[in-house]
Amino acid sequence: MLDLLVALALSASPAAPVPPALPADRAPLRYPETRRDGVVDDFFGTKVADPYRWLEDPDSPDTQAWVQAQNALTQAWLAAVPERAAIRDRLTRLFDFERFTEARRRGGRVFFLRNSGLQNQSVLWVADRPGDAGRVLLDPNGLSPDGTVALSEWAVSEDGKLLAYALADAGSDWLTWRVRDVETGADRPDVVSWSKASRASFTRDGSGFFYSRYDAPKEGAALTAVNQDHQVWFHRLGTKQDQDRLVFRRQDQPEWYVGGEVTLDGRWLVITASKGTNPETSIFLVDLARPEWKAEPFLDAMDATYAVVGNEGDTFYVLTNKDAPRSRLVAIRRDARAPAAWRTIVPEAKGRDVLASAAWAGGRLVVQWMRDAHDELEVWGEDGKRVAKVKLPALGTVRDLDVQGPVAEAEVYLGFSGFTTAPMLLRLDAKTGALDTFRAPKVAFDGRRYVTRQVFYRSKDGTRIPMFLVHRKGIALDGRNPTLLYGYGGFNIPLTPEFKVSRLVWLEMGGVYAMPNLRGGGEYGKEWYDAGRLARKQNVFDDCIAAAQWLVSNGYTTPSRLAVNGGSNGGLLVGAVETQRPDLFGAAVPEVGVLDMLRFHRFTLGWGWKSDYGSAETKEGFDVLYRYSPLHAVKPGTRYPPTLVVTADHDDRVVPAHSHKFTAALQAAQAGDAPILTRIETRAGHGAGKPTSKQIEERADVYAFLVRALGMELPAGFGGEGGAPAADKKAAR
Repeated sequence: MLDLLVALALSASPAAPVPPALPADRAPLRYPETRRDGVVDDFFGTKVADPYRWLEDPDSPDTQAWVQAQNALTQAWLAAVPERAAIRDRLTRLFDFERFTEARRRGGRVFFLRNSGLQNQSVLWVADRPGDAGRVLLDPNGLSPDGTVALSEWAVSEDGKLLAYALADAGSDWLTWRVRDVETGADRPDVVSWSKASRASFTRDGSGFFYSRYDAPKEGAALTAVNQDHQVWFHRLGTKQDQDRLVFRRQDQPEWYVGGEVTLDGRWLVITASKGTNPETSIFLVDLARPEWKAEPFLDAMDATYAVVGNEGDTFYVLTNKDAPRSRLVAIRRDARAPAAWRTIVPEAKGRDVLASAAWAGGRLVVQWMRDAHDELEVWGEDGKRVAKVKLPALGTVRDLDVQGPVAEAEVYLGFSGFTTAPMLLRLDAKTGALDTFRAPKVAFDGRRYVTRQVFYRSKDGTRIPMFLVHRKGIALDGRNPTLLYGYGGFNIPLTPEFKVSRLVWLEMGGVYAMPNLRGGGEYGKEWYDAGRLARKQNVFDDCIAAAQWLVSNGYTTPSRLAVNGGSNGGLLVGAVETQRPDLFGAAVPEVGVLDMLRFHRFTLGWGWKSDYGSAETKEGFDVLYRYSPLHAVKPGTRYPPTLVVTADHDDRVVPAHSHKFTAALQAAQAGDAPILTRIETRAGHGAGKPTSKQIEERADVYAFLVRALGMELPAGFGGEGGAPAADKKAAR
């Protein structure tokens, strides 16, 4: 791994920023008229106008007419990009490969998700034995004509005979659970509604499953109303939902998220609670052998992260960052919960490595380390000694460590991918550390033509930040490479190397892909996360700006060829750096972003994000948020770079009002000729479960926008170079 440690001299944004030069064919656009109302709020003596509040109602005729007009303008602008069809075609051909995700073994059967290529939704398959080809158990593609009903969550009973599965419609976070007989493929009459932020966990005997839910919202408010008072329920198979048993509810803590999981031995229901998206958790135990099912406190101080990864009787193996900012694995007896009585099995690593996750299998602990934002696996014994280091296929990311079955069973299934390594399903023997392939795809893309490297740079305050770079081998560092800078920086979520078809197309287009590991993420543990939230949130934006400056200073690109992109909290990142440094970017693409920082907490699950943002309900929170809120940082008379704001009309996580209001404000303020456009997907949500067809259309539009905004020319032979040409696709598969 190449370490290019470069110290940058950072300066403040110039008083009158000059944006990158735009291609000569650019002319000012006539934007749809957007009404400005006289809404003004008073925040602790500061008057803040909110003229576009009417756009917060997604179902009003005025909002719907505005959405239609904006989409029409955007599609007309994109239609003038001749490369758009070739990009869409290449995306379609590269998406068309057999891929596998998320395998679980139950009762001797192996369940896994498979997509034959262009299926809108992945299909759940079951193999009665690991070596079998398998058969279709649940195909969600026939549940809606446009492919927008998705299999969101699923769980299998311990004996492998019953499947509980949750469907989500049009990208909504709301889940509806049903139960299917694995042998016959027939659904039972069970239906469970109004579940959200939930998985299912069967009792050992398969008589029912635990799930989480909210009270049903008022009619017409399902996509916007605030969701609070999360609850754990038990659904007994063969009964109606109104007969379900309430297991855990804390009405004195309406901002808690709660979820339950049954231990491998079937004895305990482990309930994990967190306040919003705060990483700190509490653990409660329910003894399922006792008829009253009363939850008892186990680790209930909510002073650190706690995750139970396994147990032996009354001894629980817990992953925690209590007194260990980068986490450790400890054994805690139910009758000796005080930290002084804990037995450390895997200690906190020296240096910057993070103990990211673990799984208990056959008396061994499979431990996942994150080292400079990529994953490594080891096997440890319960005696605290390392048994084996697992050799992974490449530099990449491990997903979905899954163990289920008899306590002595040592087989672990996991997913793995890298930037140019397609997702595969692997099987690990926890006794020996041996790894073999369960399912692996073949992709019409030659990853040998590209290089992945990790560099380090200095942020504004001198902090050393890592960044991954992926590009074609042998590129010239002449400042002319179109570069896509992608970031997130929040909620303790790390960005690690993962495979995405759309990124391959960007590489084939001649682009450089840059992914910095900004503070606020989980790449280096609690201290790294804390350095990028609440009053320190500006550090995240400074880290991204410094990454952009490094790319320019080191000859990868120039501001006119540099695009910044991110989604959700990453959409906030894009909005913030675009408004703070409009001179530094040739294009900006914020997707489903949190952009109105004064009102995010007023919709659906937005209140939970106070862990990272604080809120404008307090003077301290308002002062911080008002300084960087993208919507409120838009200044009339500023020359902003070409911007494509991407959102969806059914996003009930980050409601589309954020994007609508930001778009309207940018269009009204724009002093230059650069386009301010928005792309509003219909029957889609925050991103999860988005059909393949919509993914292809959306990425084609984003890349077409970047081609025109950055003045790109596609390489000769684009569309057939990166791997097998279209005629050879079947042979490649």
